Amino acid sequence: MFKSLKITCDQATTICDKSQYGASTLLDKVKLNIHFLGCKVCSLYTKQNSMLTRLYKGHAKNCKGTKACMSKEDKEALKKELEKIKA
Repeated sequence: MFKSLKITCDQATTICDKSQYGASTLLDKVKLNIHFLGCKVCSLYTKQNSMLTRLYKGHAKNCKGTKACMSKEDKEALKKELEKIKA
């Protein structure tokens, strides 16, 4: 019975990613937590991945109201640089 709950690190990271978006099942979460008991690397991966997700979501909320556009001078300078690369 317990063999069916044992997963690889690759499976653990997949479940971790799915659980952040609400796509993992209860059984997946149980398997993941059992895996954490023996694998500190996957546990650390999950913590870091969760932190990055929270940081990104916080940053994305701040940027929604901001419109970022290049000035005409910057656009012209970029065009000139691209033309140099093409030549």
